[in-house]
Amino acid sequence: MTGAPPDETDRRLIAALRENGRASITALSLELGLARGTVRARLERLISDGVIRRFTVDLGVEHAADAVRAVMTIELKGSMTRQVIRTLSAMPEITAIHTTNGAWDLVAEIRAASLPAFDRVLREVRAIPGVSNSQTSLLLDTVRS
Repeated sequence: MTGAPPDETDRRLIAALRENGRASITALSLELGLARGTVRARLERLISDGVIRRFTVDLGVEHAADAVRAVMTIELKGSMTRQVIRTLSAMPEITAIHTTNGAWDLVAEIRAASLPAFDRVLREVRAIPGVSNSQTSLLLDTVRS
C-alpha cells in the first residue's frame, strides 16, 4: 500500500463491495450517500494503492478448499460494540459477524487465503480499540452445511 490508510469512508466502500462486488458506481454512491465522482475517485485510489487488489468470485465452502477458515469469539470493553463491528465489517477476511450472549460478545467468521494472511487478520482484530480478549478456532472440515 503506497497511499494513506483507508479512512471511514473507504472502509464503508470496501464493506459495500464485499456485499456486492459487482455494484455500479451509481449504486454505491446511493448506498453510501456520496457523489458518483467521489466513489469513483476513492475506488481508483484504493485500487492504485493496492488496498483492493482484485475483484473476485466468492465461492461456496466446498469450492474454496485452500482457504483458511475460522471462528473467532471476541470479548469487548465497555460500550464499544458499534465501533468494533464497524471496523470488523471493513475487513474483507471477516465474512460474518454475530452478536451473542454469554462470556463472548461477538463471533466473527474468518476466511483468509493463507496462514500468513490469517495471522495478520488475528493481529489486526486483537489491536482494535475495544477488543479485550479473543479466542479463535480453525474450521478443519465441513461435515454438514
